[in-house]
Amino acid sequence: MMTKLTARCLCGDVTWQADGPVSWACHCHCESCRRATAAPMTTFIGVRLSDFQWTGAPPGTYTSSPGVTRSFCGTCGTPMAFQASRFEGEIHAYAATLDDPGRIAPEFHVHYDEKLPWLHLSDALPRYTANKTAAGNTATDNTTVSKTEDQ
Repeated sequence: MMTKLTARCLCGDVTWQADGPVSWACHCHCESCRRATAAPMTTFIGVRLSDFQWTGAPPGTYTSSPGVTRSFCGTCGTPMAFQASRFEGEIHAYAATLDDPGRIAPEFHVHYDEKLPWLHLSDALPRYTANKTAAGNTATDNTTVSKTEDQ
């Protein structure tokens, strides 16, 4: 989907825009993302780094694990993006920071095996136990998890 996207943090200091296609959109249930966002899961959009630019104050960064950098607003603390060396040329932006987050619908779940047991979901999206890449392959495996536990 070719689109221009804009986003901002809570206080409006850190902003970004992307001019190009969204590669994918997904919900992530991994422990690292839950801790980084203080939420039971988070939703990302994948964008080519060449189509993405920070347009406001530069974000703060935190290396959360080897090869992984998380960007955030240094003023209000809003998580803004995730980059990993294993996803070269791509940035994963938090969908909730979009000026119009309803424009992009998630397509699948990743790290579903790490989903919190009290979180009950009723969507029919595919659920993977690992990372799924833009090409449709998974970074480690493509095992899907049964949807019956949440229905």
